[in-house]
Amino acid sequence: MTTPAATPDQGRGAAPRRGRLTVYLGAAPGVGKTFAMLDEAERRRGRGTDVVVGLVETHGRAGTAAKVGDLEVVPRRDVTHRGTTLTELDVGAVLRRAPDVVLVDELAHTNAPGSRHPKRWQDVRDLLDAGIDVVTTVNVQHLASLTDDVEAITGVRQRETVPDQVVRDAEQIQLVDLSPQQLRRRLAHGNVYRPEQVDASLRQYFREGNLTALRELALLWLADRVDDALTRYRADHAIASTWPARERIVVAVTGGEESETLLRRGARIAQRAAGAELLAVHVLPTDGLPSAPPAAIAAQRALVEALDGTFHTVLGEDVPSAVVDFARGVNATMIVVGVSRHSRWRQALLGSSSAEIARLSGAIDVHLVTHERARSGARLPSRLSSLSPARRVAGWVSVVAVPALLTGLFAAVGPRAVSLPTELMLFLAGVVAVALVGGLWPAVAAAVVSFVCLNWFFTPPTGMLTVADPENLLALVVFVVVAAAVASVVDLAARRTVQAYRARAEASTLAALSRSVLSGEDTAQAIVQRLALTFGLDDVRLESRTDDRDWTVVAQAGRSAGGGQHAQTTAVPLDEAHRLVLVGRALPASDRQAVEAFGSQAAIVLEHQRLRRQAAAARELEHAEATRTALLAAVSHDLRTPLTAIRTAVDGLAMPDVELDRDDTDALTATIQESTRRLERLIDNLLDLSRLQTGSVRPVLRPTSLDEVVLVAVEPWLGRLDLDVPEDLPLVRTDGGLLERVVANLVSNAVRHSPGDARVRVAASAAPDDVEVRVVDTGPGVPDDRKESMFQPFQRLDDTGTGLGLGLAVADGLARAVGAAVTAEDTPGGGLTMVVTVPAATAAPAGAVR
Repeated sequence: MTTPAATPDQGRGAAPRRGRLTVYLGAAPGVGKTFAMLDEAERRRGRGTDVVVGLVETHGRAGTAAKVGDLEVVPRRDVTHRGTTLTELDVGAVLRRAPDVVLVDELAHTNAPGSRHPKRWQDVRDLLDAGIDVVTTVNVQHLASLTDDVEAITGVRQRETVPDQVVRDAEQIQLVDLSPQQLRRRLAHGNVYRPEQVDASLRQYFREGNLTALRELALLWLADRVDDALTRYRADHAIASTWPARERIVVAVTGGEESETLLRRGARIAQRAAGAELLAVHVLPTDGLPSAPPAAIAAQRALVEALDGTFHTVLGEDVPSAVVDFARGVNATMIVVGVSRHSRWRQALLGSSSAEIARLSGAIDVHLVTHERARSGARLPSRLSSLSPARRVAGWVSVVAVPALLTGLFAAVGPRAVSLPTELMLFLAGVVAVALVGGLWPAVAAAVVSFVCLNWFFTPPTGMLTVADPENLLALVVFVVVAAAVASVVDLAARRTVQAYRARAEASTLAALSRSVLSGEDTAQAIVQRLALTFGLDDVRLESRTDDRDWTVVAQAGRSAGGGQHAQTTAVPLDEAHRLVLVGRALPASDRQAVEAFGSQAAIVLEHQRLRRQAAAARELEHAEATRTALLAAVSHDLRTPLTAIRTAVDGLAMPDVELDRDDTDALTATIQESTRRLERLIDNLLDLSRLQTGSVRPVLRPTSLDEVVLVAVEPWLGRLDLDVPEDLPLVRTDGGLLERVVANLVSNAVRHSPGDARVRVAASAAPDDVEVRVVDTGPGVPDDRKESMFQPFQRLDDTGTGLGLGLAVADGLARAVGAAVTAEDTPGGGLTMVVTVPAATAAPAGAVR
């Protein structure tokens, strides 16, 4: 049985590709997980993969040792502890070998003291971080969460454990299983333990009942892992329909006395299927009407937890829809509801929540449970109106005020001034007005009161609740029916209006959020702020899981830290490494999709950030690789040229059978000197470039005399220069040694590119806030389109092929380090002028150093 691949870790920025972990999970010792791991190694090697054995425990079994075959084995590391030499996985040797795949047996093993890590699973984590795929083995009894269960079954306490999350994070988990009878036969044949251990093992740990229970534990644990993968798949592919891959029983509780009956019945149904889940859902009203007593809800929550279930609270304008939405969201297979507490006639007129749930459930089964309160006539708070409390009060006041006003008006104008049909129409208009203000039930009451007023005051014989003319009776009955129908339509329209406004607001919010995310304008902090404001939450946190499996806050927003006294905390997982934590009021079932949409946008933002980090790292690596390539290509020539000249001159001076005159000796000596200086400049530039790229340049800025810096920098080329550096220039704030290297590189470059014996001019002048040093040559100059790229490393400005093209790159980098700037200008008449702008020293205290 193999679980689907998990989502790879995210948010590692520029880190190398993380290796993939494959785990062979044994239902019990001796089922053959090491054999299965070695089979996997053979298959991978057959496909051309570089596979090595980091550590395989044979336990003296000849078959296992033979199975290793000719696989390359990395030697183990010897560790001496209390006079005993132990062998452990040599993580350093595996990292140096750097295979594609390494086999590491017994993931839960505890390393000997003095090892790299206390536990072998920590060694495996280092290998994965280095980008090496790992195939490993572990038995189900070593999973940390099952330690107590295994001890209860076998009577043996496992001392070596591995955190469940380490195994859950594996890309693939392969269950290795045998029936208890087969495993006991293998044990009896001596294929697992030595003969002297077989009898005791069969009587103790390897009893058939123990093995059956361990096998079930392994299957149930792995089923949870598979269910997580299924949930991610359905979410990634927007699958709303129910997939009954696992029994999930949702019990709809109202907080009433009958809820305990429903919960116990749901628990019994869940117990019939191994691995089934029990979930209780309570819907809170959103219309301001009283909900169930908090004490009752707390008691039912405790009961659910005692029955190994989970309790959930959601908000909902409509109870049946909220229950069904929740059931679909958790991929439930059955909903358990109670028989309505309303009487039969009330159910006939208004329906019941249980019947509506059954109608809406679709493919989800609905289990209807009777109870002592069924059809008892006990009434729950009405949820038919979505109007505000003030409008409902005004509506009930209008029940009396509107008919009384109309009756008084007709009495004042005279009994025969207005006909009965006109009176009926005006009273109907009054009922519609009441419906607009107070909703359905006030309008129905107003219709009844209007009927009584019309009958008593305006229908012959007046002053009596009788009607002489059958047509008048029919008119009054039609009046009541039409009034009730109109009131119902008005109330329904008010409901739909509220829902439409809410849907439009959610759609507008999500559309704006999506636009900002897709355009790259939004951040994780902005998303959590929008989420907190949109849903009125006390606190919203976007958390990320670190390497040590702790959760750290990436972004946080809300009205208060931690929420109020009755705040609820809900965790919404986004992926394996990120989740949203919502603190505040319980969110309605209708908001679940909107919250998931916000979570999806947050995941997109985090993914964009990760990709941007990776892109930036890739650009840096690309630049570094280009630099290395250019360096190797250029150094192979430019380092060898002066070295060859030096070697040739030295060989000429050292020849014993050749007598050189003074001129030849001086020429060879000058060649050695010139080549040595060239080599020194080349090495200096390489070292400076390396220091700049690694950020190890640490300038010390202090007031400095510029004329002293320039004179030292240009000394090797004084015979080719025209200097104009006044001694009365203001002090500059710089690092004298680094600025000297800047000027020297610029002058060297100018001299090399000046034709023949043409002289280079070096001049300095003061400006209000800085001092400029200008190095002017009359060489070929540089085209405008190359003036920006000329400061990049290995950019030669001519086709002579001499020099590495580092001088200007080093000069620009060192100038930036000391707060100066280097720019290029055209020399009037032809050539290039390099301008170094150095900030003037401020009135800092004497001796101040930054």
